[in-house]
Amino acid sequence: MIISGSFFFRIYPRSEIHRYQLSGFAQGTSWSLIYYASDSSIHQREVDSILISLDSSLSIYKPYSEISRFNKSGKGILLGTHLNNVVKKSLDTYQKSGGLFDITVQPLVEAWGFSAKKILSLPDSSQIKGLLGCVGSQRIAIQGRYLKKEKACVKIDVDGIAQGYSVDVISNFIESKKIMNYLVELGGEIRVKGRKVPGTEKMKIGIEAPGDYDMNPTVVQKIIYADEGGITTSGSFRKYFESEGKKFSHNIDPKTGFPTQNEVISVTVYAPDAITADAYDNVFMAMGIKKSFQFLEKRKDLAAYFIYRNEKGGISDTASDGFNKLFQP
Repeated sequence: MIISGSFFFRIYPRSEIHRYQLSGFAQGTSWSLIYYASDSSIHQREVDSILISLDSSLSIYKPYSEISRFNKSGKGILLGTHLNNVVKKSLDTYQKSGGLFDITVQPLVEAWGFSAKKILSLPDSSQIKGLLGCVGSQRIAIQGRYLKKEKACVKIDVDGIAQGYSVDVISNFIESKKIMNYLVELGGEIRVKGRKVPGTEKMKIGIEAPGDYDMNPTVVQKIIYADEGGITTSGSFRKYFESEGKKFSHNIDPKTGFPTQNEVISVTVYAPDAITADAYDNVFMAMGIKKSFQFLEKRKDLAAYFIYRNEKGGISDTASDGFNKLFQP
């Protein structure tokens, strides 16, 4: 999770610019935005309306939502704008990640207890094998504005990308008001633009550390500085399923059907927008550090910071070259 620190914005005459802040609750978490403008041109009801629209499209927890209708359908549905955008980005990430990011994992997510449906016991290997026959993004396709599925059991879950997309939608709305100095945060996923008024300082954002990895209170691990882009985090220290003393990560490997198990505790990703960052923080959680760095060498538009369990059992951290630059004011 990312927590915001100080917020800085571009230079304008002090008398013309005011600081405005809005906050609320949506998508099972809190949201907030801060913007600097000459008047309060953005209102709470407008942001709430955007978030309600997003929920009506993307939330698996809403039985009337567009994604729920797709999951209940036998062959597919016509897509609205939001689900169309998210599925297209998801399919692109599926291809570029070698299948590690896969929104068709919903049957597996549900089986492991990370969905709207509560479970009484963990699935066994035979159950997982059966569910894998319904998993794989090659089983869905967009034809015009129609999202087609190969068979009725194919279901999608866009929770791994929806909040990043939501942050971008709100950011685009803010920019439509000709406001170019802002910070949007939803569930710890962030998009920023602008600098401090007055001055030229970049925005400061704190990254939480997981303490001793046993859910003790978190502390700010690092401070980064950015004046534009999306910053998101995925971590196994907040979302997990515990059974018989064992903790299972909420990140499900779509190839094996089981929770991902590697040294990575959390990944913070910086990208041009929040939807890209949100997609790839899940990818890097699944890849592990070595493969992630190899991937990052080819993707100069992405940067990442990792907190991981080292060989001695302690907690260490490391960052890509691109992310190391963000530690500098």
